[in-house]
Amino acid sequence: MQASVDYTDITAETPTLSTVTAEYQVIQMQFNQAQTSEQRKSVIEQWDALRRRLDTWKELTRLHFHQDTQNPEYKTALDYCNELLPSLTALEVDLKRQLLDSPDRAELEKSLGRQAFLLWEADITTFESTITADLVEESKLSNEYTELIASAKLEFQGEQVNLSGLQPYVQSKDRDVRQQAEHCRWQFFEQNQDRFDQLFDRLVKLRDRMAKKLGYENYIALGYRRMRRVDYDQSDVEYYRDQVVQQVVPLAIELIGQQAQRLNLDSVYFWDESIFDAEGSPAPIGDHDWMLERAQEMFDAMNPSLGGFFRMMVERHLLDLQNRPGKAGGGFCTSFPSYDIPYVFANFNGTKNDVQVFAHEMGHAFQMWRSRHLPVFDYLWPTLESCEIHSMSLEFLTRWQMEKFFGDQAERFRRQHLAWSILFLPYGVAVDHFQHLVYANPQATPQERHQIWQQMEARYLPWRNYGDLKYLNKGGLWQDKQHIYCSPFYYIDYTLALCCALQFWVKAEEDYQKTLAEYIALCDRGGSASFRELVRSANLICPFEPGALTQVVEKVRSSLKAG
Repeated sequence: MQASVDYTDITAETPTLSTVTAEYQVIQMQFNQAQTSEQRKSVIEQWDALRRRLDTWKELTRLHFHQDTQNPEYKTALDYCNELLPSLTALEVDLKRQLLDSPDRAELEKSLGRQAFLLWEADITTFESTITADLVEESKLSNEYTELIASAKLEFQGEQVNLSGLQPYVQSKDRDVRQQAEHCRWQFFEQNQDRFDQLFDRLVKLRDRMAKKLGYENYIALGYRRMRRVDYDQSDVEYYRDQVVQQVVPLAIELIGQQAQRLNLDSVYFWDESIFDAEGSPAPIGDHDWMLERAQEMFDAMNPSLGGFFRMMVERHLLDLQNRPGKAGGGFCTSFPSYDIPYVFANFNGTKNDVQVFAHEMGHAFQMWRSRHLPVFDYLWPTLESCEIHSMSLEFLTRWQMEKFFGDQAERFRRQHLAWSILFLPYGVAVDHFQHLVYANPQATPQERHQIWQQMEARYLPWRNYGDLKYLNKGGLWQDKQHIYCSPFYYIDYTLALCCALQFWVKAEEDYQKTLAEYIALCDRGGSASFRELVRSANLICPFEPGALTQVVEKVRSSLKAG
């Protein structure tokens, strides 16, 4: 562990299969020879250090590629990483099986926590050596999608931009500019439709093949196990999606109607949805460095722990926030476990999204920082639906500080963010339902998949009007969502977490400091418990239970009417 390492000092030795295999053999031998639970726990700690070291190497390799997708050395290093990982997984799974069968398991569960064993039980059902080559191929195809998205060089209004750089135009006050920007954006997808369709077709069939090799009927059950969902299943998710249709979609339709009135439009088209009113979307009133200064003021004002944490992130150069050519799109938070530090990656483009994405990823980073000393590597992060509670909740808990970024436009930002949150829920569950249908019918043609997406839009997004955007009228919207290609079944996690984050917002309106304390306590728990248990521990209603959406929907409705 490094006490105060700077990002520029982080290194990770590239492992070889032979050296890691030898380390695992020693760990297994020592575990077998251990006579007491304390000795076995000591061996597990050695294994934990090995896993942290390997994860640091993996995440650093992936980060480098995302920072410059055109760097051939980074691409070569990532290819090597992806080829080696399945073999490392095999070693890890073998040891997990041994731990699960340990005669001292009950004692180990008392000291390490039961959650680790539940996670390991899921992990051992997701891998056999027969799918090693398939996993390598899956990583290559996922990276091919990332490279394709990053390769976009769009000519718009006399300048060349990538997809992230187009966003300011998508959110322009000028309706014609918004429409033209969307045409430019989707022309790229239409020009590359065959590649997008073929990539996804290969991924779907590959994942279906892996599932069947492991004894599953299709990829859906395997996908849930790979997501490490230990305390809910497909029926719970279906119930939640139905609740969104019944409770959220009607409010979303109301919000679109209100938006039409504010914009003085007969119909809100797709290119209008990105702005809240005729003034357009508020934008931060300063550049990258100015935003970092305001962020420090914000976190200092909220809580000393948050303020000190962010100061550390800046001082140690653990932020890469500016958009540039060749940089992969989107935003994410990763970590380097051997050094006990997180890292935030984003693409600032001068829009309100900069503030939202920044707060979101800082929520992830803060949670990792708070839970870095938990006793098992598996607890460094929770399962993903729980991870997203930390990120989305911080978006809401920073609401009271938005004047620092938007000045007198802060209230407009808050209202837009609240409306966007409601409009996002139906979209998020549409993505999830789409994936269930796709993987239940892996032999569907690309055209049939586009038709499935259109069915999802009719159910979850009935207000959507694409006007003359031909590609979207043919059901192509889903193809710009990286999660659908690279992280199947992940996207519902954002909506489950948003249901919880909205509850934090409701509580914060009543007692901000108490709610913030509950949020920090949740971060402290990391991944030491399952999703339902973590939600319950934060005094929230689980999204799979009746009433989880009722209060927040009514609170949003009244709040947006009152403004």
